[in-house]
Amino acid sequence: MASLTEARRLVVKIGSALLVDRKSGALRLDWLASVAADVARIKARGTDVILVSSGSIALGRQVLKLPATVLPLEQSQAAAAVGQIRLARAWEEALAPHGITTAQILVTLEDSADRRRYLNARATMETLVGLGVVPIVNENDTVATDEIRYGDNDRLAAQVAVTAGADQLILLSDVDGFYTGNPQVDPDATRYTVIDAITPEIEAMAGDAGSGLSKGGMKTKLMAAKTATASGCALAISDGFVLHPLKALEDGANATWFTPHLDPHLARKRWIAAMKPQGALVVDTGAAQALAAGKSLLPAGVALVEGGFGRGDPVTIRTADGRTLGQGLCRYTASEARAIRGHQSQDIEALLGYPGRAALVHRDDMAL
Repeated sequence: MASLTEARRLVVKIGSALLVDRKSGALRLDWLASVAADVARIKARGTDVILVSSGSIALGRQVLKLPATVLPLEQSQAAAAVGQIRLARAWEEALAPHGITTAQILVTLEDSADRRRYLNARATMETLVGLGVVPIVNENDTVATDEIRYGDNDRLAAQVAVTAGADQLILLSDVDGFYTGNPQVDPDATRYTVIDAITPEIEAMAGDAGSGLSKGGMKTKLMAAKTATASGCALAISDGFVLHPLKALEDGANATWFTPHLDPHLARKRWIAAMKPQGALVVDTGAAQALAAGKSLLPAGVALVEGGFGRGDPVTIRTADGRTLGQGLCRYTASEARAIRGHQSQDIEALLGYPGRAALVHRDDMAL
């Protein structure tokens, strides 16, 4: 079973019902402060932390005095626009006393479905956590319509965990784990401590009911667990209503852990290796040696560009004598790659007319 103390990169999903008081519509400030203290302690031991936080619509609803019913799309988007400012500010004010800088990232389902957007989101998150920042991620409810929505932050959190290469994802919930039935109506329901495989029997035990402020039921949590564990990320469902919920989980509070199938780094490499290449980058001897040493592929080491690929497309990486070194996701189009091949990274802006990323293919986007 995984332990929160072992996480290298942690994603924590926080639902509206935990963050916003159901009756008053106001933030639960004491609870928020306790989570901030938990995050600070976890970061202090070297773990990267990303928060996926609901709450914008719930907060905006209260400000705009909208009814506590299902809102039309335009009213939901208006509430999100008002509430998102307050949500971001709340996290900033909660984490600032601990010396932690926050950043807001708003995404839609399209951002993970489109490879170029996916790579941009991954690069941004990687840069932020590398600088010690805690990203606060939420669905961009102000622009998302049903066909481009995740619809719940359980699945969003799982996709963020995959994008960021996290090894653990915690779903803070209004229940303390996954049960054989609904414990509120079934006195014989028992909680799983560990689930190694999500079988049809496990799926049949999940219900649809969510709380008054949130959309996610146990089925969405199982879907999140499938996504996360298939990409090498352990997932836990635990009680989020208590103060210091992450510390409580560390100290042995009830939870259900879903076991990952692979290391997240290896899972990503396998995903990239399985893609159909759209072109090729032929590299010189120096670049081949650098790649073997775990370095990214820089423009200076590329001698030839083949094919007509776009940003984020998979390309073969090979030597001039035809030896295939691996495959990676290119951060430039084929025409851009041709323009900058053989040149130093600092020359990219002059060659293209706009600043670009230093690497053609980053080592995290490469399977050798």
